[in-house]
Amino acid sequence: MSEDQQLWQDHNELYLHEALSWLRLRLRQMAPNSAPLVQPTPPAAQPPHTNQLFPFLNQAVVQTTTTEPDQDRLFTSNDEPLARANMDQAAASDPPPALILLAQHFGLSTFEQEVLLLCAAMELDAHMPKLIAQAQDDAQKPHPTFALAMMLFDDPRWDVLSPKRPLRFWQLIEINQPGATPLTTSPLCIDERILNYIKGLNYLDDRMMPFLAPFDLHHTQQALPSSQETAVGLAARHWQTTNGGPFPTIQLLGIDSLSKQLVAQRLANLLNISLYRLPAEVLPTEMSQLESLARIWQRESVLLPIGLFIDAQDIDDTTQSGQFSPVNRFLAQSQGLFLLSTREVRADGGATAVAVEVNKPTPLEQRQLWEAILRNELPESPAKLAVQFNLNAVTIQQITHFANSEAQAAQEEVTHKRLWNACLINTRPRLDMLAQRIEPKATWDHIILPDPLRTLLEQMVAQVHHRNIVYDQWGFRARLSRGLGINALFAGESGTGKTMAAEVIANALQLNLYRIDLSAVVSKYIGETEKNLRRLFDAAEDGGVILFFDEADSLFGKRSEVKDSHDRYANIQVNYLLQRMEAFVGLAILATNLKGAIDHAFKRRLRFIVNFPFPTPQQRQAIWERIFPKETDLSKAGLDFAHLSRLNLTGGSIQNVALNAAFLAAQANGAVSMPLILEAARQEFRKLERPVREADLRWETSLPKLTAQVPTE
Repeated sequence: MSEDQQLWQDHNELYLHEALSWLRLRLRQMAPNSAPLVQPTPPAAQPPHTNQLFPFLNQAVVQTTTTEPDQDRLFTSNDEPLARANMDQAAASDPPPALILLAQHFGLSTFEQEVLLLCAAMELDAHMPKLIAQAQDDAQKPHPTFALAMMLFDDPRWDVLSPKRPLRFWQLIEINQPGATPLTTSPLCIDERILNYIKGLNYLDDRMMPFLAPFDLHHTQQALPSSQETAVGLAARHWQTTNGGPFPTIQLLGIDSLSKQLVAQRLANLLNISLYRLPAEVLPTEMSQLESLARIWQRESVLLPIGLFIDAQDIDDTTQSGQFSPVNRFLAQSQGLFLLSTREVRADGGATAVAVEVNKPTPLEQRQLWEAILRNELPESPAKLAVQFNLNAVTIQQITHFANSEAQAAQEEVTHKRLWNACLINTRPRLDMLAQRIEPKATWDHIILPDPLRTLLEQMVAQVHHRNIVYDQWGFRARLSRGLGINALFAGESGTGKTMAAEVIANALQLNLYRIDLSAVVSKYIGETEKNLRRLFDAAEDGGVILFFDEADSLFGKRSEVKDSHDRYANIQVNYLLQRMEAFVGLAILATNLKGAIDHAFKRRLRFIVNFPFPTPQQRQAIWERIFPKETDLSKAGLDFAHLSRLNLTGGSIQNVALNAAFLAAQANGAVSMPLILEAARQEFRKLERPVREADLRWETSLPKLTAQVPTE
């Protein structure tokens, strides 16, 4: 405690001492049996009992002991005015005592201030209940009431009973009104938080604590990236230019929760206020509880320099936003400094809400963050990491720390590959819950494609590699507002290599590959499809991933004349997906078996369209020649790849035939052979319900007899 604080505390205690002395005189004068007697010689003072466990309570014990009321005191007509003058003199200190500050903050009249003092005295003076009972000439009424106050104090006001007046509106006092007890004779007690404030203890009301949560991180005094500092300055100006009106609720828009928390804490530091976080989902839905909570927070905002960060980042906009949402009702019934964290502008942000966009650092800022942390140890890494991954400042620090720890444990230097892999690991947790991760194993050597198609795939890889040059160094990012995402449509019959091509690209770029079945994402309920897609793209915004949307024809139908709301809604779903793909920092691929079902207007918004044709005999022979792993024993198989190429199968079906033939060989305790491959091919054609020429399935060597292997005991 500083010297100034201790001086104020001493003045506050002096004021309470004088105020309680004056109040005791008023009560004694009112008591019917307060007979004036000459005061006897007091007994020798006994040392008060001291609290060894909690020494800070000893001062309160001393004060209570030295202020014991004496029923035998001889009262004169000058006692009460003199005590009042002493109290007023103590109240004139600068800064004023806590009770005077409280009256100024909440607009208490003199009578209301005296009622609050009467209620506080019950807790500050152990002998007060006896004096109050004597004043009311009833030993069963050792508690203050409105009726007592109206008789005890000068200039009583009836409106003190109104719920709209400060004592009840701000819940400064509590009224215990059992049954049919009149309001005026119901016992009164002071709110615990207000009592402690009057005593000089100013802390956040304990009733708020169950609703508050710690921030996911704590901002240091370091400056944020310039784009986020701009958001801080804009928010500060909104609060500093209210011209005496209510502070607007500032909606912090964006998908990155950590960046918004950093901006909010930076703003709080700038304005010298304490910031608390309230998850929107914990707000009570029952009206009276919500109103009480809002009133308590507004009262705290008057007593303390505080602000509230309402975290509605994960609240379902379609079910809990709007005029009657808990967030809206809370903001409507409270005032103060509010920051509302949300993805998009919400209708429940309050009547005076303003929006401030908060994004992750720009690619250039992310590059600068990497450079500042790496300190020129890996000069090429910052640019490569910044262009492929979209990370906030905290995540960049955490990844670097993780990579350093791994390197130290392995007694190695931090390498670009180690940093890259750490970034990939960081992007996985959220997506693993929403999509199927595919381990990319195929490379350029595994895939057989026509040269023009292979060139298109190589162009896609090159564009991802060179985005930093084209977008940032050559200025396209500053000029274009959309279309910066790299996206493609893979069209072709099932098994023609669409998924394998995605694996090849993921391997070439060293990125995670996630498959999303669009048929499972699409919902018949309005708004659900967009919600599913939003969660998916938000989880992928850190970059480092390729999103492979399979079964795209379940969403992309041929757009025709809009005949009803369902047609219009289907177009909305497609537009939303394409908008997110265009803004996506990674690579997004749509795969469909029915290219003709996709409307031409949608195709124009895709950067690449890759048609996967049915493989020619020459391509099928090349696939057969590479389909078996090198560990498979083919030395005695005598495979005729030219013969196998006559089988009219896609690459995916050839993969199935090779795998089934290997299992047939294992079952027969033999090796892969032409007869086994042809038998597996026959099964594949039956599965596909496709005709086949028997001549293509004949082989001059008869099939070996297959025997089931029975385990021996």
